[in-house]
Amino acid sequence: MPAAALKPKTVPTQSTAKRSVQLDLPYVPVAKRPLPAGRPREWYVAHNRRLKAMRLAIALLDLGVFMPNQARNEKIRSTAELIGVHPPSDTTCHMVRAFMRYSR
Repeated sequence: MPAAALKPKTVPTQSTAKRSVQLDLPYVPVAKRPLPAGRPREWYVAHNRRLKAMRLAIALLDLGVFMPNQARNEKIRSTAELIGVHPPSDTTCHMVRAFMRYSR
C-alpha cells in the first residue's frame, strides 16, 4: 500500500479551502497576567501600545485588509471601534502598518 494512502485526510484550512472556513469555537482572549514591576513608565506605555497595535493588525487581517497602504488611520480607528478598544493615536496607527509590513 502506498504511503500516501496511509495519511489521514486533512481538513481544509482558510488558505486552502474553496470558500471561507468558519471557526468552530468563539474567540476567547487569553487570561491577563500582571506586568512585571519596577520598569520605567515609558516601558509600560510602549508595551501596551505594541499589544494594541498587534490586536488591531490581526483584526484588520481578519477583515481582509492585507496591505499596509490599505490601512488608513480612519480604517484602523473604525476597526478599533468594531473590536471594542479605544481609538488609537497616530503613532499606534503607524505601528499597525509597520506590523503588517514586516509580517511578510
